[in-house]
Amino acid sequence: MTKLSVNINKFATLRNARGGNNPDVVKAAIDCESFGAQGITVHPRPDERHITYQDVLDLKQVVTTEFNIEGYPDQRYLDLVEKVRPTQATLVPDAPDVVTSDAGWDTRKHQQQLTEIILQLKSLGIRTSIFIDPVVENIEKAAEIGCDRIELYTEQYAVQFPKSPQKAISGYQDAAGSAHRLGLGINAGHDLSLDNLKFFKSGIPHLAEVSIGHAIICDSLYYGLENTIQLYLRQLK
Repeated sequence: MTKLSVNINKFATLRNARGGNNPDVVKAAIDCESFGAQGITVHPRPDERHITYQDVLDLKQVVTTEFNIEGYPDQRYLDLVEKVRPTQATLVPDAPDVVTSDAGWDTRKHQQQLTEIILQLKSLGIRTSIFIDPVVENIEKAAEIGCDRIELYTEQYAVQFPKSPQKAISGYQDAAGSAHRLGLGINAGHDLSLDNLKFFKSGIPHLAEVSIGHAIICDSLYYGLENTIQLYLRQLK
């Protein structure tokens, strides 16, 4: 079964909009796990506009499933990851001012940088994943770099899905097939939802993990958090 990792950034966005500690992101993580989530994902950004670096340290004390820390691998991120030692570090090529992740790594251009960082993280016993577009050449280079997994950036799939599901997923199938043959684990994330998740899961047979945040929080406004997590888990069976 593909694991569901819940990205809890939006809980922090809501908290920060009002100040104080409501909602409590630590309690949110505990609740998500108790409701069936098999992982917790956070993406602390330099301006701390949602998850703060202190949140990450606090979450380390309570997360009992897989803890996944996403982010651009500058020195501050690397220092945090070294201190926390999460299950997985997902490297994302975000500029500091982007609203949300909007592209995968060019693994050819950044090969040396990523190789050095991944060696450092793996020496700490941390599973490594890199955010990547469904481009076979970039995935082949990712295998050379030495990461454990790739995370397929699925916005393109989500945009195309309403018009032509099969056309939307075909490039991802090619990319995932190449990754599997090269021995890479396959994660996916960005704009996956109750509308498109089941089809994506059925078309990517070796999908290890999906990371979903925004859609889960939106759906939970209508269905409740526990029911929403269960609905997503059913799409992954």
